[in-house]
Amino acid sequence: MKLLLIRHGDPDYENDCLTPVGQREAEALAERIAPLPICDYYVSTMGRAMETAAPTLRLAGREAVFCDWLREFQVPVARPDKEGLYHIPWDWLPQDWLADPILLDPERWAEHEVFAQSEVRDAYDRVITEFDRVLAAHGYVRNGRWYRAEQPNSDTLAFFCHFGLSCVLMSHLMNCSPMVLWHGLAMAPTSVTVINTEERRPGIAIFRAAAVGDISHLSAHGLTPSFSARFCEIYGNGERQD
Repeated sequence: MKLLLIRHGDPDYENDCLTPVGQREAEALAERIAPLPICDYYVSTMGRAMETAAPTLRLAGREAVFCDWLREFQVPVARPDKEGLYHIPWDWLPQDWLADPILLDPERWAEHEVFAQSEVRDAYDRVITEFDRVLAAHGYVRNGRWYRAEQPNSDTLAFFCHFGLSCVLMSHLMNCSPMVLWHGLAMAPTSVTVINTEERRPGIAIFRAAAVGDISHLSAHGLTPSFSARFCEIYGNGERQD
């Protein structure tokens, strides 16, 4: 099985839609994704994700399953550096979250005092439960930390969603803390992350990333990748720092 985790195009977050740049990115993406033998399309119900998927679905002549659980993982948590400021978990300062090794623990990360006072664990569990239902429907059933390949196949599933949500799905597949992925990866708008199953023994499957945040379709159309995914490379250079 192959999973495609596709981030939405350049966003207008205030209006939950795509910018003109994002619309051009989505058109370029469609030329890449629509010809692929996609078994099923799953799309977040947020506007920016649906707008991103629309050109692909139109070009492929396909319909999608629209899923609330694929919406961005926007559970507010307290920022340790600023009293009273609540924000998404991947906007913490690195010197704050890296100071506590529990946040690196794949089993105990949600026990951190900040997360324990929020709905992060419940929200995470809801997402991965729905995700595992989809995988089970396609023949792969969660069994502890790996998957039982009950109906091994080469189906390709496309998920049009969001950065934070994609990291939640990947952390579940790869048995690691989502904090490591939220802070360790950057996925540009319309980037494609490819995750394949590996079944080295009959019936025992894991998921392994073959490509993370690929934006070759943008280069093919002469489009400059949107910066929306990162913080400043050098402090004070005018790029986003907080």
